[in-house]
Amino acid sequence: MVRKLGLFVIALVLTVPVQAADRPGSIAGYVRSASGVPQMGAMVEVLGAAVQNLKVFTDANGFFSAGGLLPGTYSIKVSAPSFLPAWRERVGLRAGGTITLNVTLSRLFEAIQVVPMRGPAEEDDWKWVLRSVSNRPILRVFDDGSAIAMAKADGGSDHDLRGTLSFLAGSGSDGYGGNADMSTGFSVQKSIFAAGTMAVGGNVGYGSNSPAAVLRASYAHKLANGSVPQVAFTMRRLASPDVNLHNAALQALALTTSDDLTLGDVLELKFGSELQTIQFMGRVNAFRPFGSADLHLTPHTVVEYSYATSQPDSRLDKGFDSAPADLSESGPHVSLAGFSPAIERSHHHELSLSQKVGKNNLQFAVYSDQVSNPALTGVGELTAASGEVLPDLYSGTFTYRGSELDTRGLRVVLQRQLNSDLTATLDYGYGGVLDLAKEDATLQDARGWMVKKDRHTVAAKLSGTLPCSKTNWIASYRWISGQSLTPVDMFNSSAGRADPYLNIFIRQPIPGTRFLQTHMDALVDLRNLLAQGYVPVMGQDGHTVYLVQSARAIRGGVAFTF
Repeated sequence: MVRKLGLFVIALVLTVPVQAADRPGSIAGYVRSASGVPQMGAMVEVLGAAVQNLKVFTDANGFFSAGGLLPGTYSIKVSAPSFLPAWRERVGLRAGGTITLNVTLSRLFEAIQVVPMRGPAEEDDWKWVLRSVSNRPILRVFDDGSAIAMAKADGGSDHDLRGTLSFLAGSGSDGYGGNADMSTGFSVQKSIFAAGTMAVGGNVGYGSNSPAAVLRASYAHKLANGSVPQVAFTMRRLASPDVNLHNAALQALALTTSDDLTLGDVLELKFGSELQTIQFMGRVNAFRPFGSADLHLTPHTVVEYSYATSQPDSRLDKGFDSAPADLSESGPHVSLAGFSPAIERSHHHELSLSQKVGKNNLQFAVYSDQVSNPALTGVGELTAASGEVLPDLYSGTFTYRGSELDTRGLRVVLQRQLNSDLTATLDYGYGGVLDLAKEDATLQDARGWMVKKDRHTVAAKLSGTLPCSKTNWIASYRWISGQSLTPVDMFNSSAGRADPYLNIFIRQPIPGTRFLQTHMDALVDLRNLLAQGYVPVMGQDGHTVYLVQSARAIRGGVAFTF
């Protein structure tokens, strides 16, 4: 009996590994840009002896999954428009295991990014959905053999050279802002020394005799510990053709440095600063630090503290292949008062708790904002004769200096992926805004009538990819409980972030031909399509002009990637 029992145990021990070896596994993960933006429609190729060139595509959240893979060693290649390809070689898959790859792509558009922004983290496979932090280069192995790994984004070659060229144009909006304009953007990026990336890019806009230009050069180097220190130099020139300003031009130089640090598997730090010098009817200097610290309490719970001194740019999140070149969207934000220029200065503190519950991603955040010399956007025909406004004929708007805003607020975000091609997000916010205490105020004395009022805001956003055409789209609507001159929670960089009122964004890949060996995308951006939130004030000449949170704009164009 004992002998039979021993033979049975030996047979069982020998057969279990064989059965386990037959259990298939999977490779999944998220694809994001260096700034942390999820990339929809990126192609992920799984290469190996056990599979023949399996291809999958990322969904609206940048997530991909390749299942049914036999145990073995695989290579992963990730490619997307306007990015250098990312490779991950010798990925070992155990029987029945799951490997989660956090892939960061080197974005060509980063070469012309002007204002430093926080980007989502390379860490737990969900936290980036709710708020933005630094990239996390940690390899984590779980008890079941699952792992989280970072894929290199240098293309695997010292001779990688990529470029992009884009053309954008706007349509007039019948007095509601967004005059017809054109701009040309370009960027060139090259991987050097295996772990380094040199990038040069720019954008030139053409308005009514009002050219605007942005040029940027940067160098980033990926260290062995996963951190990516970066240094960048940006030069900007935004001209105002208003005769009362004697063809004054705003010229700005900025030096930006950033780095990140990971302490074990618990704490992430990202920090950096930008030093600006602005020449416009005098010289103004600004020092803008930024940073964040993330504490991982559990694999599904993260506490973050962040500090910022500049507002995030929504056009970067949408993946435009050109930097904004007009005064209303470009930093630094400068305004006039009595012919005296001043730069907008901000201090944003935020403490957030992010939690994953099943298929839902939740975030609760409290924040404190202090903004001095806020540059408000106005719509209407005005000159700088009064010394109170800074016209921008390129965008059909003007800038008006508001009173100081000091407010506290909170935010609640809920995001759920309805299916692989559709994601829904709800965002509730409460905080202070600037509003006019007098209904018939004139532009000359509007600043004196500005007061802080508390407002509620609710935003609903749907985003996804059409399976057949690979069309990436984002539709959002943000409701605000009352009249306001500034957005509620203007530093919101979570997944619930949305511009005020009705907005639609479409990015459509266009099939190439054998005669044109490039990748081409069509871009359409509709902002505040219903022209809501316009607050009327009386101009100096007796005509009505408007102060707005977001001027209606209709823009479109094409982008080529070589």
